[in-house]
Amino acid sequence: MKGTRRLLPIGLLLLALPLASPLAAAPQAPPPDPAKEARLAWFREAKYGLFIHWGLYAIPAGEWKGKPVPGIGEWIMYRARIPVREYEGLAKQWNPVRFDAEAWVRLAQDAGMKYIVITSKHHDGFALYGSKASPWNVVDATPFKRDVLRELAAACAKAGMPLGFYYSQAQDWHEANGAGNEWDFGPDDKKDFDRYLREKAEPQVRELLTGYGPVALVWFDTPRLMTTERAQRFTDLVRTLQPKCLIDGRLGAAGDYVSTGDNVIPSKVGAEAWETPATINHTWGYKKDDHDWKSPGDVTFKLVDVVSKGGNYLLNVGPMADGVIPPPSQDVLRTVGRWLKVNGEAVYGAGPTPFGEELGEPSATGAKDGRGNPLFLSRNEYRLTTKPGRLYVTFFQEPRVPFALPAMKNAVKRAYQLADGRPVEVKVEDGRALLAVVRPIVAPMATVVVVEIEGDRVER
Repeated sequence: MKGTRRLLPIGLLLLALPLASPLAAAPQAPPPDPAKEARLAWFREAKYGLFIHWGLYAIPAGEWKGKPVPGIGEWIMYRARIPVREYEGLAKQWNPVRFDAEAWVRLAQDAGMKYIVITSKHHDGFALYGSKASPWNVVDATPFKRDVLRELAAACAKAGMPLGFYYSQAQDWHEANGAGNEWDFGPDDKKDFDRYLREKAEPQVRELLTGYGPVALVWFDTPRLMTTERAQRFTDLVRTLQPKCLIDGRLGAAGDYVSTGDNVIPSKVGAEAWETPATINHTWGYKKDDHDWKSPGDVTFKLVDVVSKGGNYLLNVGPMADGVIPPPSQDVLRTVGRWLKVNGEAVYGAGPTPFGEELGEPSATGAKDGRGNPLFLSRNEYRLTTKPGRLYVTFFQEPRVPFALPAMKNAVKRAYQLADGRPVEVKVEDGRALLAVVRPIVAPMATVVVVEIEGDRVER
């Protein structure tokens, strides 16, 4: 694995994730909501999705007037305090002739990803579809004049790929009454924010929910100025127009699942459905000087780590201005996809670890992290995921031989390597099941051993 990355926010809000004790056999979940659980069924099965941040910011690609602009790519308008009229000039240059929606969907499939979420409108206010609510969109304001979302929706429908839309409901730096642009339009607290919501944000969400087929989820972000009543208006739109559509955790009110902070993977098992949005390098929108791609092994570990704690992993790519997803990031995704093609049974639809000791432990010194929380010392030797009657032990390092499974009352019926079915010898000593895993482990990134047990779930 690579060293710890500096967390780069999509927005300003980090939502707290309810966590269970790492030693608990089952996290304490809130009372079940049948309608919510029905909406979440596909999401809990999918586990791994493709995030796509694409917009006008891919043209300057982190540089403005010949100078690099610090920070993440899609925030260049904000970071450089670019006036609206200047930023609008980018639309005249938008002509991504190499954009191929079906190629993007094939990449997601090759990567083993089970859903796609794309920025329909980011904080710069520019829509990637033909919106009647605002001419500041890809069809009306650019020479490209093609509806990106319509083409992607058609490609996803053809491939059976669930599609969701990111929508920045509060921040809109192009609008006088949207949140965020104080260099052109003055302080946010002096704006008629409800007018912006009524005239642009709510109509555009309605357009997305009525013009592009089934929408798997709406990924709201940065709920600045979003009161409970304002958030409820969006919730009502989604529930009325597409009852099966999920709402993420950044609307400004509780959604169907929890969104963690950007690139934040919790240290313990979560009690609710949750998702980690993550970058494949250091930015979301394309930056031409950021080539620090996560390795395939790093992505594989993070994916299995997230699943072992009950979550989903939504990994981002930032296409270039010509419509091509950077080839190095494609290579990383396809390498992980080849591993998943063999080992996906340990990921898709898998439940979290019934143990927790393998995740790590709080520092014995009482040290704190940057947010004042107890420092957690993560372990990365292996992770455990589950299905009824089965444990999946994914080894990222050579296991000790024999490898002792965490203590449980269930008897082990048999064990084998998932990739090739090779039997793994099981011994029992002092009530602990020991696995004699063949060394060296041959998989280049991780080896999965399936352990079949008596009973559907682990008893401790």
